Amino acid sequence: MDLDAKKILKTLNPRKVWVPVGLGLGIVLYLFLSDPTITADKINLIFDATYLPVLFAILVFFSRFAGYIFRIKSITKNELTWTSSLYVIVLWEFASAVTPSVVGGTAVAVFILWKEGIKPGKALGFVLLTAIFDNLFFVLAAPLTLFLGMDQVFPVVSKNSDLLESSMDILFFLSYGLITLYTMVMAFALLINPRLFKWVLIKITSTKLLKKWQYAAYKRGTEMILASEQLKGMGKKFWIYLSLSTIFIWSSRYLLLNFLMASFTRISVGEHVLIFGKQIILWVVMLISPTPGSSGTAEYFFPIFFREDLGDYTLIVNLLWRLFTYYPYLILGAIFLPRWIKRVFFNGK
Repeated sequence: MDLDAKKILKTLNPRKVWVPVGLGLGIVLYLFLSDPTITADKINLIFDATYLPVLFAILVFFSRFAGYIFRIKSITKNELTWTSSLYVIVLWEFASAVTPSVVGGTAVAVFILWKEGIKPGKALGFVLLTAIFDNLFFVLAAPLTLFLGMDQVFPVVSKNSDLLESSMDILFFLSYGLITLYTMVMAFALLINPRLFKWVLIKITSTKLLKKWQYAAYKRGTEMILASEQLKGMGKKFWIYLSLSTIFIWSSRYLLLNFLMASFTRISVGEHVLIFGKQIILWVVMLISPTPGSSGTAEYFFPIFFREDLGDYTLIVNLLWRLFTYYPYLILGAIFLPRWIKRVFFNGK
């Protein structure tokens, strides 16, 4: 894996925040201007919010953040301090926010862990493992969601639905299939047989058409073997912490929207479960977004999924949802990055 500092810091450039911010706000503005029913009175509906659910939304926001910090500290066997863990998570989230969801911030995360004192092989193993478990959450939760509410988790298609809206189920199954395939391959390569994975990569790239990528395939395979070796001998406690913290992190993320929606409209227990399930479907679709941090894509798809639940409050909750789940990481990343660079490159730890 290329851990060249110049390339990594170019990816982490705070100036990049304007691209996703522009995309996200641009879509919100488009939705605002294209809806003839939106008036000044509807914008003032934001003051209808019940504050207790909003406080719970803030609580689960910080809980999720704490869950991320706890997970990275526990899986590294406390090689990271709490301060180092905080920097790792903030910058990792920032990297994910400024790179397309389909690309992710793997190389950046490995580089950050390396600069915080984790050996590159271990760092790669930890990053790949957390990515696999994050994806497994969707791979396992999505079928359960479909089983419990197949006829309700997808948007209602009407005569006025556009092509994208009416194709949401197709997009979901396409994205779900790709995520499942990727997750299973990576889990096999990292946890079961990395040498076979390397052999397959080299064989695939031995053809004339793919020959120029054979060296890269060889490097990826070697890295996978090294990363896999770092995870051998991890005890039961390690896997329990990893599993439970992953469930906690994603549940916290989804409950945030549940609380935001509950601050504007009454929601029954059954409806809370359905909203939670809809978010799993929405997130699976967003994972193949080509935009940085799914900016624009998330804002556009949100009303498709939740318009029926929120009515006049859709645009307001859409904006609040992204303000809680996306923009804080852009802001925190831009603040923490210069301090982290000074800390690891100049002042030491």
